[in-house]
Amino acid sequence: MAVRRDRHNRPVTISPADADKILTDNFAPWVLALGLTVEETGERHAVLRLPWSDELARDGGGLSGQAMMAAADTATVIAISAARGTYGPMTTVQQSTSFQRPVVGADVLIHVRVTKLGKRMAFADITLTPEGATDPAATASTVYALLG
Repeated sequence: MAVRRDRHNRPVTISPADADKILTDNFAPWVLALGLTVEETGERHAVLRLPWSDELARDGGGLSGQAMMAAADTATVIAISAARGTYGPMTTVQQSTSFQRPVVGADVLIHVRVTKLGKRMAFADITLTPEGATDPAATASTVYALLG
């Protein structure tokens, strides 16, 4: 699917409100229960917020890695949709995540940068940083198959 362009040949991306609707319309209830919200969308990126929740904490009080991995995976769908100018069917082919420090009592900002957008595959790098921190808690990379 080609990226939509305006009359000046600039890419047309989706708005954060459009992206929030993509979340609501296309994700399972357990993903929606993470409480993700879209903070920003752009030509090849998106920023989502994973709000702190005691329900997502593991033993010891840190945010669970599973929640962060699911948030990174979900945020990638939004970033790819922004890069394509619309949502379309896609599926995760690969995700690699490295955890660097715990997150305790803070929202996490998930920055996704689409590094390559092809006709059938997309690649992205993700940084998960606790709000107010300068160093990431985790980084990830993803590969997606674009199905439509």
